[in-house]
Amino acid sequence: MANPKTTHATSGFTLKNRYTFCLFLAMLTGCSEPTMQKLEGPAQGTTYHISYWSEAPVDAKAIKADVENEFAVIDKLLSNYRPDSTIETFNSVENTDSQDVGGEIVSLVKIAQVVHQASQGCYDLTIKPLFDLWGFRGDALTIPSDSAIVTTLKQIGMEKLEIVDDSHLRKKQADLKVDLSSIAQGYSVERISKVLAQKGISHYLVEIGGELKTNGYKPGLQPWRIAVERPLPDERTMHKIVTMPKDEPIAVMTSGTYRHYFDDHGQRYSHILDARSGRPVNHNLVSVTVLLGDPSVADAWSTALLCLGQKDGMAAANAAKIPALFIELQDNELIESRSDALNALNTLTLH
Repeated sequence: MANPKTTHATSGFTLKNRYTFCLFLAMLTGCSEPTMQKLEGPAQGTTYHISYWSEAPVDAKAIKADVENEFAVIDKLLSNYRPDSTIETFNSVENTDSQDVGGEIVSLVKIAQVVHQASQGCYDLTIKPLFDLWGFRGDALTIPSDSAIVTTLKQIGMEKLEIVDDSHLRKKQADLKVDLSSIAQGYSVERISKVLAQKGISHYLVEIGGELKTNGYKPGLQPWRIAVERPLPDERTMHKIVTMPKDEPIAVMTSGTYRHYFDDHGQRYSHILDARSGRPVNHNLVSVTVLLGDPSVADAWSTALLCLGQKDGMAAANAAKIPALFIELQDNELIESRSDALNALNTLTLH
């Protein structure tokens, strides 16, 4: 994906020089500091928040309309809750013929294949029947029998999903179902970011349901600063602050067992399912935050690393050079660890 730089030559000035010049000119001509624009609303079963600013005048109403239209396009493409979406149309056709799903879905499957292999099968887009079996699509937990899990696992497997070409997929097993929710929000963040970039906006923060990407900086040359949530149920407090780089886009994607779960007779069941066992994960790792330029890749990896648990997740992150923050809950204490790539990342600070 293109990484537009936020400092470039314009009429003999870099953006930093232009901003300094504007401050000086303000004393003479009334030149004012650019104003931060904000958009927010419901989307994808959650909410979105966008902050942006531009040196040049922009049509805020047109940008809002384009953002809302983009959400509608994404929903029609990826939503597992819409029977008429592209992915649900693919799921509903139970045969092994090649199906046209478009380049966007194929590109996401390519990312997922890499992460699937790196996670030794823990991360798997074909896990949808297991979510349905456990009742995670509704409001009530259904604890399935061992035999039901074994039967359902026969429907699961990324190796049963074939990429035919850049726009076509084929099921090797007719009843295969694909769920893109583990990567769709990251993809949505990138699509909305591109809407802003196409309008000439290079300074923005795009957030959807807690997943986000920044580019550039705030007015006054101040960096974007992002709060990482404390990974405990029923708490909405700050745990870490990420000071984002000013000269490159970075996505911050967090997966946590504390966000979505069911309690049943004193036992907690996470919505994070291990595709190998067909059961919710039961380790002490409660949160993984991945910081990468590509939100789709970061989204998939955050889910995969959380699925793997602390030991195997850290090994996978280090092998793939993924910058990741791991948080475990041990005896009511939060224990942090960082991947090698995160320790080596000097373009941002995490404190």
